[in-house]
Amino acid sequence: MPWQERIVIDPGILVGKPVVKGTRLAVELIIDLLAQGWSVEAILHNYPGLTREDIQACLSYASLSLKAEKVYPLNLPQGSSSAHPGK
Repeated sequence: MPWQERIVIDPGILVGKPVVKGTRLAVELIIDLLAQGWSVEAILHNYPGLTREDIQACLSYASLSLKAEKVYPLNLPQGSSSAHPGK
């Protein structure tokens, strides 16, 4: 099942953040839990409304979002540091 059938973006739910359809669980939350080391089983246990397919859809959505992200280099003058803005 494609992620589009499980992930929705609705301005009336969590200010338009992508969420798992039928829930108020943001894709961001699920990805963060996985990044913190939670297992799929732990997520499913703590969020019984989710399915393995929902978690897979979150990963697919995140992957697509990263692939679509564009990064442009900044041409900073010599001696400037982007790590210390305002200096």
